[in-house]
Amino acid sequence: MKQYAVITGASAGLGTEFARQLAAKGYKLILTARREDRLKQLAEELGTECEIIPADLSSTEECLRFFEAVRDKKIDIFINNAGFGDCSLFLKGDLDKELSMVDVNVKAVHTLFKLMLQKLQNENRGYILNVASSAGLLPAGPYMATYYATKAYVTSLTQAVAQELKEQKSAVYVGVLCPGPVDTEFNEVANVEFALPGITPEYCVRYALHQMAERRTVIVPTLLMKLSTTLGRISPRKLSVMITSGQQRRKLGKR
Repeated sequence: MKQYAVITGASAGLGTEFARQLAAKGYKLILTARREDRLKQLAEELGTECEIIPADLSSTEECLRFFEAVRDKKIDIFINNAGFGDCSLFLKGDLDKELSMVDVNVKAVHTLFKLMLQKLQNENRGYILNVASSAGLLPAGPYMATYYATKAYVTSLTQAVAQELKEQKSAVYVGVLCPGPVDTEFNEVANVEFALPGITPEYCVRYALHQMAERRTVIVPTLLMKLSTTLGRISPRKLSVMITSGQQRRKLGKR
């Protein structure tokens, strides 16, 4: 019998789509985000067993409170999805927003990843998918400097832990989803218009769940993003950063 799937950042974007597709697969859901009203609307739409735990994961105390609320549940899947971005010149960017981004994209992801992994390792079962970005596979991202840095942290951390678990012959899966542009409200929050065409959240999540079932550690939807991130890794770092800078300037309407 399928147990619970836990999804952070479930009130919008990929988090909402993960909830829809996992509910369709028969999972009971535990959903968290700041916006309780949206979580309630989603739960009503899904018509499956949903437990809603509103939380502001920019606070470590809230992360710990959330984990305590789910600690004793039988969890099959944890989608560590909460996060946001911003596009601006680093000199002019809002410091509070950048620090909040670090709190959510790094500290919250790290905290819940560690706690959930310890729980699942003790049970010798389960799946954890950290949601990062193709940005995390590139050397740096001028004009989205903080966002790229936070996602690099998540991709690096996940790959390191996945190797540790492999060497320990653990039954627990951990992986990282690194999509390129996805057509969600992320764009509005980050103040960007993507230079490359976006994919639908439906396709992104469907692909991610399939690759997760195949136990792939790094999941990059679409051939274009696979090629782009591979080129970014094998190109000289200075050249790669310059190319990325050109793409990011287009988002700001610069030439």
